[in-house]
Amino acid sequence: MASIVTFKLTSLPKKMAFPQPAEFPATAPINIEPANGNKEFKPKIQFSSSRRMVKFPQAVTTNAPTERMASKSGNSKLANYVPLFVMLQLGVVTRENEFPDQEKLEKQLKELQAAGVDGVMVDVWWGIIEAKGPKQYDWTSYRKLFQLVQKCGLKIQAIMSFHQCGGNIGDGEYIPIPDWVVAVGEKDPDIFYTNRSGTRNKEYISLGVDNLPLFGGRTAVEIYSDYMKSFRENMLDFLEAGTIIDIEVGLGPAGELRYPSYPETQGWKFPGIGEFQSYDKYLRQDFREAATKAGHPEWELPDDAGTYNDTPEKTGFFGPNGTYQTEKGKFFLTWYSNKLLEHGDQILEEANKTFLGCKVKIAAKVSGIHWWYKDESHACELTSGYYNLTDRDGYRPMARMLSRHYGTLNFTCLEMRDADQSAEAKCGPQELVQQVLSGGWTENIDVAGENALSRYDRSGYNQILLSARPNGVNKNGPPKLKMAGVTFLRLSDELLERKNFRIFKTFVKKMHADLDYSREVTDVAPLQRSKPKIPIDELLEATKPIKSFPWDEETDMSVGGTLADYLDNFFDFFSILN
Repeated sequence: MASIVTFKLTSLPKKMAFPQPAEFPATAPINIEPANGNKEFKPKIQFSSSRRMVKFPQAVTTNAPTERMASKSGNSKLANYVPLFVMLQLGVVTRENEFPDQEKLEKQLKELQAAGVDGVMVDVWWGIIEAKGPKQYDWTSYRKLFQLVQKCGLKIQAIMSFHQCGGNIGDGEYIPIPDWVVAVGEKDPDIFYTNRSGTRNKEYISLGVDNLPLFGGRTAVEIYSDYMKSFRENMLDFLEAGTIIDIEVGLGPAGELRYPSYPETQGWKFPGIGEFQSYDKYLRQDFREAATKAGHPEWELPDDAGTYNDTPEKTGFFGPNGTYQTEKGKFFLTWYSNKLLEHGDQILEEANKTFLGCKVKIAAKVSGIHWWYKDESHACELTSGYYNLTDRDGYRPMARMLSRHYGTLNFTCLEMRDADQSAEAKCGPQELVQQVLSGGWTENIDVAGENALSRYDRSGYNQILLSARPNGVNKNGPPKLKMAGVTFLRLSDELLERKNFRIFKTFVKKMHADLDYSREVTDVAPLQRSKPKIPIDELLEATKPIKSFPWDEETDMSVGGTLADYLDNFFDFFSILN
């Protein structure tokens, strides 16, 4: 048996000025004890840190509230608890609609449950379920999966994945949209998003055909609605049991409410600005009609916005004094982003009708496009449909739209820090996360989030924890600000490696504010009917920039920093010797 070693830390080095790499100040004992008498060391490390407030500059301030009591719980302790979910593997149900490796997954799920994880998120692929033909749904493998998750005591966040798997960052599987939809596209390729050069993107049906009966008499929106209705009918027992608690509605490529402006399958590489995706005949016609109605029938779609891997200054549209700042450019960007808002609003209303009365939340995912955020043009955000500039908020209108459906805004790139990104790409993930979450809280909706890339380091975890409670834990009641939940990307053998999983379990505990797992935190009230449609002018009032809520410099629930990494390596070395 390994001997017991006890260390007493009396001081740690102070953290360097934000946003330098994390060195989290703390004064805490570290006890290293054998667990249940075996040889595996399980360090119990608790860090508490002083916090300084950091404010990122915003262009314009309004009378928005300076803080929001985000938690709805009356329990002063549980009010600080943020549920933590884990994304399952992309191909957990295969393209052939089979559910292999059930024994391995059960073992993994039990490890997650023992670690205190609240639940899992899983893509429910349209290309698998309705593969055989229109309205020919086969839920058999997903029912087996959900039964296993339920057996392991975990909740489920189900994604209505109407997009192709493959072609986006991190995709390791290929699951296309149904062949019968692709067949429609072979006769009418304009059902797919199209760039200026005419290249089609088959990841997701163009929003230009949302309401056109091109699919055997059904519209795209009707297809999505029928799919969700079938899901409810076939998964009603899991809904009634409170196992499925979240329905995230796929609204674009990668399930995100955006255009497919930066597809790796078409040669895009980071940090390219991407391309506008409005050149199919249906969106061309829509724009032509909108421009004519506005008194400018001569206006055409942009022809000076460059190609996927350009930088802003190389284009006429995004460069200094570029087209995006002209009347014509502003009109196009408003139309382009408004179409995205209308698309999301319409499909979320269908989701609300479908799941009305179920004890679930409706959610939509927004992409964390952090590159060129600090460039005046915000080029890649604009090509993706996020009309976000220094003097215009491109995200709060989405939050306002979600508010009428009682929806949750799920945002990505929570783990990223400015200091870790390319200076040449003018990245600003921290400011972007702060802006989007602040907009959601201002619109009085729940905000949730994910990490964009798989990471297992303490720095990434600490950055997520900071966003989960930007002003820390309140020991006497609800925190000032709190996310509704976080989903970790994703379950893998690498996550479950001993060192990685040891840190992850600490992360789970810190997400829960050092409290034990609580099932009641993830209990959901019945979904209410969507409120009346919000006029577009009212949605666009939310484009007026607000001052973001202040963020602490660092989390008060740190999983440790450089010293803890050093100790990990130290103890791992001696555990091998023993």
